[in-house]
This record gives sequence, C-alpha cells and structure tokens, in this order.
Amino acid sequence: MPHVDLNGAHIHFADTGGDAEAIVFSHGLLMSGAMFDKQVAHFREGYRCITFGHRGQGQSGVTTDGYDMDRLTQDAAALIGHLGVAPCHFVGLSMGGFVGMRLAARNPEMLKSLTLLNTSAAPEAPENGPKYRLLNFVARWVGLWAVVGRVMPILFGRSFLNDPARVPERAQWAKAIASNHRIGITRAVQGVIAREGCGDLLGKITIPVGIGAGQEDVATEPEKSDQMHAAIKGSELIVFPGTGHSSSIESPGLVNDLIERTITRST
Repeated sequence: MPHVDLNGAHIHFADTGGDAEAIVFSHGLLMSGAMFDKQVAHFREGYRCITFGHRGQGQSGVTTDGYDMDRLTQDAAALIGHLGVAPCHFVGLSMGGFVGMRLAARNPEMLKSLTLLNTSAAPEAPENGPKYRLLNFVARWVGLWAVVGRVMPILFGRSFLNDPARVPERAQWAKAIASNHRIGITRAVQGVIAREGCGDLLGKITIPVGIGAGQEDVATEPEKSDQMHAAIKGSELIVFPGTGHSSSIESPGLVNDLIERTITRST
C-alpha cells in the first residue's frame, strides 16, 4: 500500500487507479479507509476509488501535532492535489465529514459532490467531553484493547451488535480498533473533542450534497443531520433504519445508493 509525505504527515492511501472520475473516501475516528471496503467494491468498476488514513490512524504516520480539523482538511486537499483527481466526489463519515464540509466550503474547485455520513457541523457536545477523555486516558496508558468494549456501542448500532449473523464482522472491527497506534489515536480523539463547529461554512457549499444519518446512532444523533440539511441548499437527507454510527459497514447498500444519487446530481 502506498504512502506519501504531504503537509507534514506520512499519509497511507489505497487507489484503484484508472482515468475515471475519482471518489475519495474519508474515514471516521478510530477507523481507517477499510471501513469503505464495500463502497470501493461497489464503485470501482466505474470510478477511481481512493481511501486514505488520517494522520495518526490506520497505517498513516503519527505526528506530534496537526490533529485539528483545519489541518486534516489541508491533508485531504494535499492528497487530492498530489493524485491529480480534482474535481472529485468526496465521501466523509463522522470525522471524515468534518473534513468534507470544510473542504467543500474552502476549496470548492476540488469537489464535484459531497456525501456526508453520520457527521455534524456542530462542536462536540460538552457532556461528551468527560466520558471521551476518560476513555482516551485509558487507551493511552493501558491500551486500546481496554476500551474496545466501551467503544463498540458508540461506533455501532444495537441492530448490528445484536445480530448473530454479524459476529465475524464485530470481531473484525473490534480487532481493527484495538490495533490502532495508541499515541496517534489519543491525539486524534483530542482533536475531535476540541474541534470548533463549522456551521457558518454550510451556506457556502454549492455542490450536490447527500446526507446520511443512522437511526440508531448514539455518537451523532440524527438531529445533527437535520440541522445540516436545513443549512445546505438542495441537499438530500436520508435516515438509515437499524443503523448506528458506522453506516458504511452496517448498511452498505443504503450508503451506496445515497452516494450514487449524489454523484448523479453532479452530472
């Protein structure tokens, strides 16, 4: 898998290649580009599909700083520029959505469409801070394995967690979360907790936008998507039933349909 040094970070990415229009996928906190494997499998025949890891997560390098949302947006813009795929279609889930909104508002020439999944334009709710800081402390000094049991119900909905047929998937993602670099992850978590809202940018987004919310999402309640939908002119909002915070994994077919409709509106 290739890496590239951009904007002071050693960024890992995967690229299906080709000359077709590109879809760039931006993952959520504690995850990696692998959370879009089912989207890549679906779209790769017609599009160039690119996934990447945010600094400190997945296989990307750990840096001493730069975990704020503005810097992560600059990382994404640098990667798009390096690969020469602008204007591209951008799909961002949770933290990836924080990046996508900023990118669409500040670098509109880089994107043709934007799909936002399980994300919010608001800052982190104050009541979440103590809980997330405690989990972060344990992850930093004990290890990510010690918090996986507490994190899984935040990242996944009850339908996914209680489905006997999805036991192998749950084990796969629990292992993936625990395998993250504990220093990189704790810095990334702090960046999410301390982030500023970007609601003032939403009115500047003029490309087609699709918004997907998880009916069972406890990390980013569907009401946050209602607020984005109201602020982004012409956006489409869909609530995925029986789905938590990781919709690309939990309800891949519904997510693929939303991405496809959003891309179609850009043509």
